[in-house]
Amino acid sequence: MSKILVTGCAGFIGSHVCELLLAKGFEVIGIDNFDPFYNKSIKLDNLKAFKNHKKFTFYEIDITETLEKIPKQSIDAIIHLAAKAGVRPSIEDPKGYFNTNIIGTERILEYMKNNAITKLLFASSSSVYGNNIKIPFNEDDNVDFPISPYAFTKKAGELLNYYYHHMYNIDIINLRLFTVYGPRQRPDLAIHKFVNKIELNEKITLFGDGLSARDYTYIDDTVQGIIKALQFCMNNTAVYLILNLGNNNPVKLNDLVNLIYQEMGKEKDVSYTNMQPGDVDITFADISKAQKILNYSPVIDITTGIRNFIRWRQQKNER
Repeated sequence: MSKILVTGCAGFIGSHVCELLLAKGFEVIGIDNFDPFYNKSIKLDNLKAFKNHKKFTFYEIDITETLEKIPKQSIDAIIHLAAKAGVRPSIEDPKGYFNTNIIGTERILEYMKNNAITKLLFASSSSVYGNNIKIPFNEDDNVDFPISPYAFTKKAGELLNYYYHHMYNIDIINLRLFTVYGPRQRPDLAIHKFVNKIELNEKITLFGDGLSARDYTYIDDTVQGIIKALQFCMNNTAVYLILNLGNNNPVKLNDLVNLIYQEMGKEKDVSYTNMQPGDVDITFADISKAQKILNYSPVIDITTGIRNFIRWRQQKNER
Protein backbone atom coordinates (compact mmCIF):
# COMPACT_ATOMS: atom_id res chain seq x y z
CA MET A 1 0.00 0.00 0.00
CA SER A 2 1.14 3.56 -0.73
CA LYS A 3 3.08 5.77 1.69
CA ILE A 4 1.59 9.24 2.24
CA LEU A 5 3.22 12.24 3.92
CA VAL A 6 0.72 14.46 5.74
CA THR A 7 1.82 17.93 6.84
CA GLY A 8 -0.07 19.42 9.76
CA CYS A 9 -0.95 15.90 10.88
CA ALA A 10 -1.78 16.89 14.47
CA GLY A 11 -4.28 19.58 13.51
CA PHE A 12 -8.04 19.38 13.21
CA ILE A 13 -8.26 18.25 9.59
CA GLY A 14 -4.84 16.58 9.48
CA SER A 15 -5.57 14.22 12.36
CA HIS A 16 -8.82 13.07 10.75
CA VAL A 17 -7.05 12.57 7.40
CA CYS A 18 -4.32 10.44 9.02
CA GLU A 19 -6.88 8.37 10.88
CA LEU A 20 -8.82 7.54 7.72
CA LEU A 21 -5.69 6.85 5.66
CA LEU A 22 -4.50 4.38 8.29
CA ALA A 23 -7.93 2.75 8.41
CA LYS A 24 -7.72 2.26 4.65
CA GLY A 25 -4.31 0.56 4.94
CA PHE A 26 -2.01 3.40 3.88
CA GLU A 27 1.34 3.93 5.53
CA VAL A 28 1.45 7.49 6.90
CA ILE A 29 4.31 9.84 7.75
CA GLY A 30 3.01 12.78 9.77
CA ILE A 31 4.81 16.05 10.40
CA ASP A 32 3.78 18.97 12.60
CA ASN A 33 5.61 21.78 14.40
CA PHE A 34 2.97 22.33 17.12
CA ASP A 35 2.59 25.99 16.20
CA PRO A 36 1.66 27.93 19.38
CA PHE A 37 -1.44 29.44 17.72
CA TYR A 38 -3.33 27.26 20.17
CA ASN A 39 -2.32 24.97 23.03
CA LYS A 40 0.01 22.10 22.10
CA SER A 41 -1.95 19.75 24.38
CA ILE A 42 -4.89 19.92 21.97
CA LYS A 43 -2.76 18.66 19.09
CA LEU A 44 -1.21 15.97 21.26
CA ASP A 45 -4.73 14.88 22.14
CA ASN A 46 -5.60 14.75 18.42
CA LEU A 47 -2.66 12.40 17.83
CA LYS A 48 -3.77 9.93 20.50
CA ALA A 49 -6.24 8.28 18.14
CA PHE A 50 -3.48 6.87 15.92
CA LYS A 51 0.03 7.79 17.16
CA ASN A 52 0.76 4.18 18.16
CA HIS A 53 -0.48 2.69 14.89
CA LYS A 54 2.18 0.43 13.41
CA LYS A 55 1.93 2.19 10.04
CA PHE A 56 2.26 5.73 11.41
CA THR A 57 5.53 7.63 11.91
CA PHE A 58 5.70 11.14 13.33
CA TYR A 59 8.36 13.85 13.02
CA GLU A 60 8.25 17.24 14.71
CA ILE A 61 9.26 19.47 11.81
CA ASP A 62 8.68 23.08 10.78
CA ILE A 63 7.95 23.24 7.04
CA THR A 64 9.67 26.63 6.75
CA GLU A 65 12.94 24.95 7.65
CA THR A 66 14.33 21.72 6.21
CA LEU A 67 12.38 18.55 5.57
CA GLU A 68 15.59 16.58 5.24
CA LYS A 69 15.13 15.39 8.83
CA ILE A 70 12.77 12.85 7.29
CA PRO A 71 14.82 9.71 6.55
CA LYS A 72 15.28 9.00 2.86
CA GLN A 73 12.46 6.79 1.68
CA SER A 74 9.96 6.35 -1.10
CA ILE A 75 6.94 8.63 -0.61
CA ASP A 76 4.05 8.26 -3.04
CA ALA A 77 2.15 11.49 -2.32
CA ILE A 78 1.98 14.49 0.00
CA ILE A 79 -1.18 15.92 1.53
CA HIS A 80 -0.15 19.45 2.48
CA LEU A 81 -2.43 20.73 5.24
CA ALA A 82 0.10 22.60 7.40
CA ALA A 83 -0.51 26.35 7.47
CA LYS A 84 -1.10 29.32 9.68
CA ALA A 85 -4.89 29.46 9.71
CA GLY A 86 -7.49 32.12 10.31
CA VAL A 87 -8.48 35.34 8.57
CA ARG A 88 -8.43 37.72 11.53
CA PRO A 89 -5.07 36.62 13.00
CA SER A 90 -3.46 37.02 9.57
CA ILE A 91 -4.23 40.73 9.65
CA GLU A 92 -2.24 41.02 12.88
CA ASP A 93 0.69 38.92 11.63
CA PRO A 94 0.89 39.04 7.82
CA LYS A 95 4.64 38.26 7.74
CA GLY A 96 4.14 35.11 9.79
CA TYR A 97 1.43 33.95 7.38
CA PHE A 98 3.56 34.75 4.33
CA ASN A 99 6.44 32.78 5.83
CA THR A 100 4.52 29.64 6.77
CA ASN A 101 1.93 29.51 4.00
CA ILE A 102 4.06 30.65 1.06
CA ILE A 103 7.69 29.90 1.98
CA GLY A 104 6.59 26.71 3.73
CA THR A 105 4.71 25.56 0.63
CA GLU A 106 7.74 26.36 -1.52
CA ARG A 107 9.84 24.18 0.80
CA ILE A 108 7.39 21.31 0.34
CA LEU A 109 7.52 21.68 -3.44
CA GLU A 110 11.32 21.78 -3.43
CA TYR A 111 11.39 18.66 -1.27
CA MET A 112 9.13 16.96 -3.79
CA LYS A 113 11.30 18.02 -6.70
CA ASN A 114 14.48 16.84 -4.98
CA ASN A 115 13.01 13.50 -3.93
CA ALA A 116 11.05 12.60 -7.08
CA ILE A 117 7.64 12.85 -5.38
CA THR A 118 5.08 13.68 -8.04
CA LYS A 119 1.67 13.76 -6.31
CA LEU A 120 0.41 16.64 -4.14
CA LEU A 121 -2.87 17.63 -2.53
CA PHE A 122 -2.89 21.23 -1.30
CA ALA A 123 -5.36 22.62 1.24
CA SER A 124 -6.47 25.92 -0.20
CA SER A 125 -9.43 27.88 1.15
CA SER A 126 -12.79 29.38 0.25
CA SER A 127 -11.34 32.68 1.48
CA VAL A 128 -9.62 33.11 -1.91
CA TYR A 129 -13.02 34.06 -3.35
CA GLY A 130 -13.15 37.20 -1.20
CA ASN A 131 -16.44 39.05 -1.42
CA ASN A 132 -17.37 37.67 -4.83
CA ILE A 133 -20.86 38.88 -5.69
CA LYS A 134 -21.70 35.87 -7.86
CA ILE A 135 -22.81 32.81 -5.92
CA PRO A 136 -22.29 29.96 -5.62
CA PHE A 137 -18.50 30.25 -5.92
CA ASN A 138 -17.15 28.40 -8.93
CA GLU A 139 -13.53 27.34 -9.50
CA ASP A 140 -13.44 29.46 -12.68
CA ASP A 141 -14.36 32.67 -10.82
CA ASN A 142 -11.85 35.52 -10.67
CA VAL A 143 -10.01 35.31 -7.33
CA ASP A 144 -7.69 38.29 -7.81
CA PHE A 145 -9.22 40.30 -4.96
CA PRO A 146 -8.31 38.74 -1.59
CA ILE A 147 -9.40 40.74 1.44
CA SER A 148 -7.05 39.20 4.02
CA PRO A 149 -3.39 38.12 4.14
CA TYR A 150 -4.58 34.55 4.79
CA ALA A 151 -6.61 34.56 1.57
CA PHE A 152 -3.67 36.00 -0.35
CA THR A 153 -1.30 33.29 0.91
CA LYS A 154 -3.68 30.54 -0.17
CA LYS A 155 -4.03 32.02 -3.64
CA ALA A 156 -0.24 32.38 -3.79
CA GLY A 157 0.08 28.72 -2.86
CA GLU A 158 -2.10 27.73 -5.80
CA LEU A 159 0.08 29.80 -8.13
CA LEU A 160 3.28 28.27 -6.74
CA ASN A 161 1.75 24.85 -7.29
CA TYR A 162 1.00 25.61 -10.92
CA TYR A 163 4.61 26.65 -11.53
CA TYR A 164 5.96 23.39 -10.08
CA HIS A 165 3.37 21.40 -11.98
CA HIS A 166 4.37 23.11 -15.23
CA MET A 167 8.13 22.94 -14.68
CA TYR A 168 8.56 19.62 -12.90
CA ASN A 169 5.51 17.55 -13.91
CA ILE A 170 4.12 17.33 -10.38
CA ASP A 171 0.46 16.29 -10.35
CA ILE A 172 -1.44 18.65 -8.05
CA ILE A 173 -4.99 19.09 -6.81
CA ASN A 174 -5.78 22.32 -4.96
CA LEU A 175 -8.74 21.76 -2.64
CA ARG A 176 -10.62 24.90 -1.66
CA LEU A 177 -12.07 23.96 1.73
CA PHE A 178 -15.24 25.62 3.03
CA THR A 179 -15.64 26.25 6.80
CA VAL A 180 -14.89 22.78 8.09
CA TYR A 181 -16.36 21.89 11.49
CA GLY A 182 -16.84 18.87 13.72
CA PRO A 183 -14.99 16.97 16.47
CA ARG A 184 -11.44 18.28 17.11
CA GLN A 185 -12.29 21.65 15.53
CA ARG A 186 -9.80 24.37 16.47
CA PRO A 187 -10.81 26.26 19.63
CA ASP A 188 -10.59 29.65 17.88
CA LEU A 189 -13.34 28.83 15.38
CA ALA A 190 -16.89 30.12 15.78
CA ILE A 191 -18.80 26.91 16.52
CA HIS A 192 -16.27 25.79 19.11
CA LYS A 193 -16.21 29.23 20.77
CA PHE A 194 -20.01 29.45 20.84
CA VAL A 195 -20.41 26.02 22.44
CA ASN A 196 -17.76 26.83 25.06
CA LYS A 197 -19.46 30.09 26.01
CA ILE A 198 -22.93 28.55 26.15
CA GLU A 199 -21.60 25.77 28.41
CA LEU A 200 -20.37 28.51 30.77
CA ASN A 201 -23.66 30.46 30.48
CA GLU A 202 -21.79 33.41 28.96
CA LYS A 203 -23.20 35.85 26.40
CA ILE A 204 -22.20 35.31 22.76
CA THR A 205 -21.07 38.31 20.70
CA LEU A 206 -21.91 38.11 16.99
CA PHE A 207 -20.07 40.20 14.42
CA GLY A 208 -22.40 42.01 12.04
CA ASP A 209 -26.17 41.63 11.96
CA GLY A 210 -26.18 37.82 11.96
CA LEU A 211 -27.13 37.62 8.28
CA SER A 212 -23.68 36.63 7.06
CA ALA A 213 -23.58 32.99 5.95
CA ARG A 214 -21.02 30.18 5.75
CA ASP A 215 -21.01 26.95 3.79
CA TYR A 216 -20.35 24.80 6.88
CA THR A 217 -18.87 21.45 5.83
CA TYR A 218 -18.68 18.56 8.28
CA ILE A 219 -15.23 17.08 8.83
CA ASP A 220 -16.17 13.57 7.65
CA ASP A 221 -17.43 14.95 4.33
CA THR A 222 -14.30 17.05 3.87
CA VAL A 223 -11.97 14.14 4.64
CA GLN A 224 -13.86 11.80 2.32
CA GLY A 225 -13.36 14.43 -0.40
CA ILE A 226 -9.64 14.63 0.37
CA ILE A 227 -9.23 10.85 0.14
CA LYS A 228 -11.17 10.73 -3.12
CA ALA A 229 -8.91 13.48 -4.49
CA LEU A 230 -5.83 11.53 -3.40
CA GLN A 231 -7.04 8.43 -5.20
CA PHE A 232 -7.79 10.44 -8.36
CA CYS A 233 -4.40 12.15 -8.27
CA MET A 234 -2.52 8.89 -7.79
CA ASN A 235 -4.40 7.13 -10.58
CA ASN A 236 -3.96 9.87 -13.21
CA THR A 237 -1.16 11.85 -14.83
CA ALA A 238 -0.79 15.44 -16.07
CA VAL A 239 -3.13 16.57 -13.28
CA TYR A 240 -3.56 20.16 -12.19
CA LEU A 241 -6.97 20.87 -10.70
CA ILE A 242 -8.73 23.32 -8.44
CA LEU A 243 -11.75 21.82 -6.68
CA ASN A 244 -14.22 23.17 -4.15
CA LEU A 245 -14.94 20.90 -1.18
CA GLY A 246 -17.96 22.48 0.44
CA ASN A 247 -21.50 21.60 1.44
CA ASN A 248 -23.34 23.72 -1.16
CA ASN A 249 -25.74 24.92 1.53
CA PRO A 250 -24.84 28.17 3.36
CA VAL A 251 -26.23 28.71 6.87
CA LYS A 252 -26.84 32.19 8.25
CA LEU A 253 -25.04 33.08 11.47
CA ASN A 254 -28.31 33.74 13.32
CA ASP A 255 -29.67 30.34 12.27
CA LEU A 256 -26.46 28.60 13.34
CA VAL A 257 -26.55 30.21 16.79
CA ASN A 258 -30.25 29.40 17.23
CA LEU A 259 -29.52 25.77 16.37
CA ILE A 260 -26.65 25.52 18.87
CA TYR A 261 -28.76 26.99 21.68
CA GLN A 262 -31.59 24.62 20.78
CA GLU A 263 -29.34 21.54 20.74
CA MET A 264 -27.77 22.53 24.07
CA GLY A 265 -31.14 23.26 25.67
CA LYS A 266 -30.10 26.76 26.70
CA GLU A 267 -31.83 30.13 26.51
CA LYS A 268 -30.43 32.41 23.81
CA ASP A 269 -28.19 35.24 25.06
CA VAL A 270 -26.42 37.20 22.32
CA SER A 271 -25.21 40.69 21.49
CA TYR A 272 -24.13 42.21 18.18
CA THR A 273 -21.11 44.28 17.19
CA ASN A 274 -19.42 45.47 13.98
CA MET A 275 -18.18 43.08 11.31
CA GLN A 276 -14.49 42.27 11.62
CA PRO A 277 -11.93 43.32 8.97
CA GLY A 278 -11.28 40.54 6.47
CA ASP A 279 -14.59 38.76 7.06
CA VAL A 280 -16.70 38.00 3.99
CA ASP A 281 -20.49 38.20 3.75
CA ILE A 282 -21.04 34.68 2.47
CA THR A 283 -19.27 31.52 1.38
CA PHE A 284 -21.17 29.20 -0.95
CA ALA A 285 -19.50 26.34 -2.81
CA ASP A 286 -20.43 25.19 -6.27
CA ILE A 287 -19.40 21.54 -5.87
CA SER A 288 -20.48 20.29 -9.31
CA LYS A 289 -16.88 19.91 -10.50
CA ALA A 290 -15.87 17.81 -7.48
CA GLN A 291 -19.04 15.78 -7.87
CA LYS A 292 -18.21 15.03 -11.50
CA ILE A 293 -14.50 14.30 -11.06
CA LEU A 294 -14.39 12.74 -7.60
CA ASN A 295 -17.97 11.60 -7.03
CA TYR A 296 -17.82 13.90 -4.01
CA SER A 297 -21.14 14.23 -2.22
CA PRO A 298 -21.45 15.62 1.33
CA VAL A 299 -24.07 13.85 3.43
CA ILE A 300 -23.98 15.41 6.92
CA ASP A 301 -26.54 18.18 7.43
CA ILE A 302 -25.87 21.06 9.81
CA THR A 303 -28.20 19.78 12.55
CA THR A 304 -26.52 16.36 12.66
CA GLY A 305 -23.08 17.94 12.48
CA ILE A 306 -23.73 20.36 15.35
CA ARG A 307 -25.23 17.55 17.42
CA ASN A 308 -22.12 15.42 16.82
CA PHE A 309 -19.82 18.29 17.78
CA ILE A 310 -21.71 19.03 21.01
CA ARG A 311 -21.62 15.33 21.95
CA TRP A 312 -17.86 15.26 21.35
CA ARG A 313 -17.37 18.35 23.55
CA GLN A 314 -19.43 16.81 26.33
CA GLN A 315 -17.46 13.55 26.18
CA LYS A 316 -14.19 15.50 26.39
CA ASN A 317 -15.44 17.38 29.44
CA GLU A 318 -16.40 14.10 31.12
CA ARG A 319 -12.91 12.62 30.79
